[in-house]
Amino acid sequence: MRTLLASLALVALALTGIAHAQAPKADPQNTLVIELKTGKVLIALRPDLAPKHVERVKRLAKEGFYNGIKFHRVIVGFMAQTGDPTGTGTGGSKYGNLPAEFTPTPFERGTIGAARTNDPNTANSQFFITFTHVPHLNGQYTVWGRVIDGMQHVDQIAKGEPPPKPDVMQKVYLLVDAPK
Repeated sequence: MRTLLASLALVALALTGIAHAQAPKADPQNTLVIELKTGKVLIALRPDLAPKHVERVKRLAKEGFYNGIKFHRVIVGFMAQTGDPTGTGTGGSKYGNLPAEFTPTPFERGTIGAARTNDPNTANSQFFITFTHVPHLNGQYTVWGRVIDGMQHVDQIAKGEPPPKPDVMQKVYLLVDAPK
C-alpha cells in the first residue's frame, strides 16, 4: 500500500512538472492585458492568424482607446462583447474597417474574435471572448487571440444585452507597456 501511494505521488508530481513545462510563456509584445474589476485577463495575440487585426488592437490599446469601454453584449454560454466606444454595439474607432482574416482556427473557450456586421469586411474595434466551444463561428469570424490567464474574470462579467449594470475594461495595454 505504501509503495502504491508513493508511486501515485511520483506520478502526480511528474504530471505537475509537465503541466508547468507546457504552459505558454507570454510574449510581452503580443500579450494584451485587460484589467477588469475582478482581476486581469491576459490574451495571447495571434499575428500569425490575423496580422491586420492584431496591429489594430495593439494600436488602439497603445492609444488608450479601450480604457473604460463597456461590455455591451454578454450572452450566457456564448460570449462577452466589447470594444464599442458608444456602448451600443454600433460604434467603432476612427480608423477604417478591416478586411476579414478568416482561418480554420476553432472557437474554443477563451477565443477572441473580431465582431462585425453581416459584411465580413466590417470589423473595426469591437471584439468578443467566447465562454465555451462555439463551432458555428469557425471560419466565419476572424480569430485574433486567446485568453491565457484570467478566464475566471471573464466568466464574472455582468450578463445581458445590454447588461443592466455593464462591466467595463478598466485599463487595456500590452504587457510590454505594463506599469512597472
